Amino acid sequence: MRRQLLPSILMLVAMTAVTGFAYTFAVTGVGQLLFGDRADGSILERGGQPVGSELIGQGFTAPEYVHSRPSAAGDGYDPTISSGSNLGPLNPDLVASIEERIGAYRELNGLGPDDTAPVDAVTASGSGLDPHISVGNARLQAARVAEARGLTVDEVIALIDENTVNPTLGFLNEPSVNVLLLNLALEERETSP
Repeated sequence: MRRQLLPSILMLVAMTAVTGFAYTFAVTGVGQLLFGDRADGSILERGGQPVGSELIGQGFTAPEYVHSRPSAAGDGYDPTISSGSNLGPLNPDLVASIEERIGAYRELNGLGPDDTAPVDAVTASGSGLDPHISVGNARLQAARVAEARGLTVDEVIALIDENTVNPTLGFLNEPSVNVLLLNLALEERETSP
């Protein structure tokens, strides 16, 4: 038994050192060296203060901001409880919440009762923390944001276009808008002469 126990313990210690420590430090070091900003969470700062991560969605509710996708993460945009709702497409609770969100979206953005609400405006993403919305969703919110900020709709749409991210590799996904970056651009536009 001793012949088998000693090699087992040595292998446990060796594999713990290699996979638990050496690999972890190597990956962290490479990440910091090659992707320092992203490895640190892509935190955006204004005036020396962190305002959020470019990679994690936030809840914006004031009329002068473009609103993010709904979040099913905890009480909303809680990064410690990242998840979807896990409700199936025929679940009555999901259908009722989507119908409620459609009505609220139409009312908030001055749309008619038959106007279509974008899917990403009324459904949560898989993680509940998606930082992007569709260009169409952002454009439908432009009139509300423009009125609340005293800007023209064309000025807001120009900022949406400036903050539109093209698909990865030119064909993966669709063009989208990072909500935090757009809202920061709106803040800067409002404060600049």
